Amino acid sequence: MPTPQMIDVVSSNVAQIGYDENERMVYVRFNNGMLYTYKEVPLIEYEGLINAPSIGSYINKNFKNVYSYERIE
Repeated sequence: MPTPQMIDVVSSNVAQIGYDENERMVYVRFNNGMLYTYKEVPLIEYEGLINAPSIGSYINKNFKNVYSYERIE
């Protein structure tokens, strides 16, 4: 599965994030190197993630237990 273009973020837990608009999938690479996908995520939710003051807190509050996810690396 090819990953979309990833952008570097400033976070204590997250290194990069990306979004596949066709598949509606958010990609999150954590600082430990693990890559996860979150499925069926609307673009507006990804935009909220990009603009969040805390990327890690936003993922915990708005993604976990909301969208299905899978570790791919």
